[in-house]
Amino acid sequence: MEKTDERAGVARRMTAVSAGPPVRRGRPSGARWWPSGVRWWRLGAVLSAAAGAAAVLGPAGTRWLEHPAVEAWRTVCLAITVQALPFLLLGTALSGAINAFVPAGLFTRVLPKRPALAVPVAGVAGAVLPGCECASVPVASGLIRRGVPPAAAFAFLLSAPAVNPVVLTATAVAFPGNPAMVAARLLASLTTAAVMGWLWLWLGKEEWLRPLLRHRHTGHRPGHSRWTEFRLGFRHDFLHAGGFLVLGAMAAATFNVAVPGAVLDTFSGSPWLSVPFLAGLAVLLAVCSEADAFVAASLTGFSPTARLAFLVVGPMVDLKLIALQAGTFGRAFAWRFCTATTVVAVVASVLTGGALL
Repeated sequence: MEKTDERAGVARRMTAVSAGPPVRRGRPSGARWWPSGVRWWRLGAVLSAAAGAAAVLGPAGTRWLEHPAVEAWRTVCLAITVQALPFLLLGTALSGAINAFVPAGLFTRVLPKRPALAVPVAGVAGAVLPGCECASVPVASGLIRRGVPPAAAFAFLLSAPAVNPVVLTATAVAFPGNPAMVAARLLASLTTAAVMGWLWLWLGKEEWLRPLLRHRHTGHRPGHSRWTEFRLGFRHDFLHAGGFLVLGAMAAATFNVAVPGAVLDTFSGSPWLSVPFLAGLAVLLAVCSEADAFVAASLTGFSPTARLAFLVVGPMVDLKLIALQAGTFGRAFAWRFCTATTVVAVVASVLTGGALL
C-alpha cells in the first residue's frame, strides 16, 4: 500500500508540472501597462543613470542651477514645451479621432483623384486646423494611414500652421496697418506647401517613410470598440511625439542662451545675409506659429522680406518640428524634406516679398 500511495503521489506531481502554471483571469496574456517597445533593461538603465547623476550632483550642491544662463535655459525650454503642448494634444486627439471614427474612404472621395490636383486642395484645407506645427504632424500621419496620398498630406502639414485664421489674425495684429504682410505670408506659405507636395510626387520615395505609414486604410477594424481604438491611438501618438517635442525644445533653448544678441546686429545691415539669417533663426528659435508674428515685428532692424522669410520658414521647419517629423515619419524623410522645404520657403519669401512688400 505504501508503494502504491507513493506512486500515486509521484503521478499527481508529474501531472501538476506538465500542466504548467495556473492561468490568470485578469489581464490578457502579453498585455503590458508600459508602451510597446520598452524593455526592462532600458528602463533600468535610465533609472540607474538618473540615480547616478543625483548621487554625483547631490554632494556638489545645486548652486549651478541658480546660474543666470541655466535659469534662462530652463525658462525658454519650459516655455516652448508648455506653448506647444496644448496643440500637440489637439493634433494627437484629431489623429486618433480620424483613425477611429472617420470612414476610410472619406478623404479619398473628397480630394481630387489626380494627386497633382489634390496637393493644392490639401494645402488650402490647412486653414481648417487652428493650431501650430506640433498639431499638424500627427494629423498628417493619420491622413497618410487613411489612404491620402503622401504628397497631399505633406502639403496639408506645411500649410496648416501658417495659413489658419488664428495665425493670420495674429499677424495682422503684430503688423497693424500693414495688410500686405498678411497677404504675403498667406501667398508664400501656400506656394511653398504646393511646391513641396509636387516635389514629393516627382522625387519622393515611400521607402523613406516608416514601414507603418506604408500600409493604407488602417482605421477602424470591425468588431473592435471605436473608443478603445481612439484611446490607444491617442496615447501612442502623444507619448511618441511628446518625447521628440521635448528634445526639440531643449535644442532651441540651448541656441537662445548660447548665441549673443550682438550677432543679430551683425546680419541686420546686410540685405543679402539678412534673409537666410532670419530663416535660420526661425529654425533655431522654434517659436510657435501663433506667436512668431510678434517676434518678427520686434526685429525692426531687418527688411520686410527678411521678416517674411522668418514667418514662412518657422511654421514649416524648426528644431522641434524636425524632431517630430523624424520620430513620426523617419529620419530618412526628415532631413531631406526639411532641407528642401527651407530652400523652397526662402525662395518663395524672396519672390513674394519683392512683389508685395
